Parts: sequence; C-alpha cells; structure tokens
Amino acid sequence: MKKTKIWSEIENIQVINGDFLGVNISENSIDLIVTSPPYNVGIQYNSHDDTMSYDEYLKWSENWLRKALQLMKPDGRMCLNIPLDKNKGGQQSVYADITTIAKKIGWKYHSTIIWNEGNISRRTAWGSWLSASAPYVIAPVETIVILYKETWKKNKKGESDITKNEFLEWTNGLWTFSGESKKKIGHPAPFPLELPRRCIKLFSYVGDTILDPFLGSGTTAIAAYKLRRRSIGVDIDEKYFNLAIERISKECKILKGLLWK
Repeated sequence: MKKTKIWSEIENIQVINGDFLGVNISENSIDLIVTSPPYNVGIQYNSHDDTMSYDEYLKWSENWLRKALQLMKPDGRMCLNIPLDKNKGGQQSVYADITTIAKKIGWKYHSTIIWNEGNISRRTAWGSWLSASAPYVIAPVETIVILYKETWKKNKKGESDITKNEFLEWTNGLWTFSGESKKKIGHPAPFPLELPRRCIKLFSYVGDTILDPFLGSGTTAIAAYKLRRRSIGVDIDEKYFNLAIERISKECKILKGLLWK
C-alpha cells in the first residue's frame, strides 16, 4: 500500500498525497470545503479513472461526500463545484443526482450558485442541425452547490473580511468570470482562483479551516492562505501533489510573515 505523504512547510497549510477516503483528518474539524471533484467526462488524470460508468461515479461520489460530512464542524459548509449536466456517453443530470445523494446521506441544502464560465465557443455538436429531430441543448455554465452539516448560522462570531460591494455582488447567485487555462497551470482541470476566493470570503471567517479533498494544482490552498485561513488539501496523484507544492510555495512564501503574524 502506498504511503501517504504530507507537506506542511508553510504554516497553516497542509497538503496530503493520498486517497481522500483513506486519509487521516480529524472529525468535526473543518469549517468550509471548497472543491471541484472529477467530473467523469474522460479527462486524462494520472491516478483517477474519469471514465467510470455513471452508476459507479455516483457511488464514488456518495462515498467521498459521506467522508467529508464526518469531517465537518456542526456549522460546517461546503461549496461543491460540479457540472449542471453531462452529454459525453449519454445525457445525465449530474447536478440533480449528486445533490440528491448529498441530501440522502445527511448534508443539508442551502442554495446553488450558477457559474457562467462563458465557454459556449467550445461547442462542437448540436445534435440535429436546424431540425427538431434531435437537437442538443447545452448550457455553458457550471454549478456551485452550497451545502451544510447541521446548522446554517455560524455558532460563533468571527472576523469577516468581505466588503460591502463583494457581499452585494456575490449574494446574487449568478457569477460570471472566466475559467482557468490548463496549459498555464499544468493540470487537466484547474479552476480559477476567483472561485475559491469568493466562496472563502462569503462563507467563512478569518482563521477558519478550509479543506479541498481534490486539491489538484493547489488553487484552494493558495486562496485560503491569501485570505488568512488555514487549509488542508488532498490529492491522490503524486504529480499533482508536487505541482500543488510548487504553486503554493511560489505564491505563499512571498506572503509568509505578511499575512500571518
């Protein structure tokens, strides 16, 4: 069995190379999860099978969602970035199915943010062109499902760092900003820093602990550090674990001692 690796060179950041289902993280210790799990659309990851059957994918989703729930504080929250639907290998209602599974195992539903990534230009298929025979309807958006464990209102008061303008803009559940470049980051499915930045400022206090069970290139940990939160990130793949360390080191060592005093 592969030994779990842990990197914690920068204070308040811990990166773990291992399968999230098997890593040792204290129960009832996490304030906020911000994550984007694999979408099961055939992306070429190094260590994850992104071509499972849909039933297998939903079962895998249930397993990690159950583990995540155990780690949350009673007032813990999750921002879960998943597709609205998928059409590769057959149309599936991903958002509806995963949200239903999360509620079934104990997560409580709060709301959904629609992320307008603006990727309509990538379309290559319309089904039946200019015909009612079998047209495809594809929305150029993703979802960020907001879930919580037991109580939505935070049990203790803390320091909020969100501005008035940010609060007014971000509590409107339609967010428009661009995605991230795969080539620039060196990961097949990165999300932009803006996504965790908004989620962390809107749904957590300064000093809270943020978890990303699928850390990938390290974006959530970087955002958390810049916003004076503690972070734990997990990734099963050693290559992406090393990539995350490289990005976090570059972004956060510059800030070390400036934000955390």
